[in-house]
Amino acid sequence: MKKLSVVIPVMNEEENIKPLFKALREALKGIDYELIFVDDGSTDNTVQKIKEEADEKTKLIVFNRNFGQTTAMAAGIDEAEGEIIATIDGDLQNDPRDIPIMMEKLEKEGWDVVAGIRAKRQDGFLLRKIPSKIANWIIRKSTGVYISDYGCTLKVFRKDVAKNLGLYGELHRFIPVLAALYGAKMTEMPVRHHPRIHGVSKYGIGRTFKVISDLMLMLFFQKYGNKPMHLFGTLGFGMFGIGILIDFYLFLLKLFGYDIGQRPLLILGVMLTLGGIQLITTGFLAEIMMRTYYESQNKKPYVIKEKFIGH
Repeated sequence: MKKLSVVIPVMNEEENIKPLFKALREALKGIDYELIFVDDGSTDNTVQKIKEEADEKTKLIVFNRNFGQTTAMAAGIDEAEGEIIATIDGDLQNDPRDIPIMMEKLEKEGWDVVAGIRAKRQDGFLLRKIPSKIANWIIRKSTGVYISDYGCTLKVFRKDVAKNLGLYGELHRFIPVLAALYGAKMTEMPVRHHPRIHGVSKYGIGRTFKVISDLMLMLFFQKYGNKPMHLFGTLGFGMFGIGILIDFYLFLLKLFGYDIGQRPLLILGVMLTLGGIQLITTGFLAEIMMRTYYESQNKKPYVIKEKFIGH
């Protein structure tokens, strides 16, 4: 088994490939490592450049189209054989020299995840730093997982944590939250960050808005992933109860001869009652789907870290 697997998602980074290989090989001397490049639908010569530089320690996964950074990371992690798995950007902004330092911290101090903090970030202030700060603040306050820099790709994981993150969609920025859901012990440390020399950034201010929708999903996983009925049932019974009270009130008015047909309150009462029934039904369906998800794939809604047999 390899000691280290380095997962590197790339897309249209042809000019960065050769210097990236050089930096990785110099930084990882003395470590039994493998490099796993995942090409996420490049339209330039990135794939060819990787093949030219590849040696026996290199693996390359090529997607037939662009699936996104999260999927590329997931594919690389699935392929990884190392006891420790590192993720790093392919644009030379992360520095491979930080990987051995992070590995040492992970092993000596007993952490499951060591996340990088771009302390002196070399990016544009308006289109990169401000959106990142906003997103980081929103995620920290909402999830209660206090990591300084969610957007830093440079992270080091123990194999079991990385393999069980459950990366889908565009959830790579929520890796610390996913790791916390798994029960991982996390810490962070400052890492080097370099300005982009070649290529064009794939990110901008627009991703701040994507964070909001992904955050809603993460909050659902965090609070109700194993008990969706607690969310839908609570909301549903609340709405249903208010709707019934309004309907009963209007029923009494009707008994005393008042006209209720033109009252907006009647529409509100009916909508709350029907909406409550729908949410309760959704809760039942979500519970069934959750149980099917776990049982059909032999998954468990919990993680056993250790088993002990007394003697």
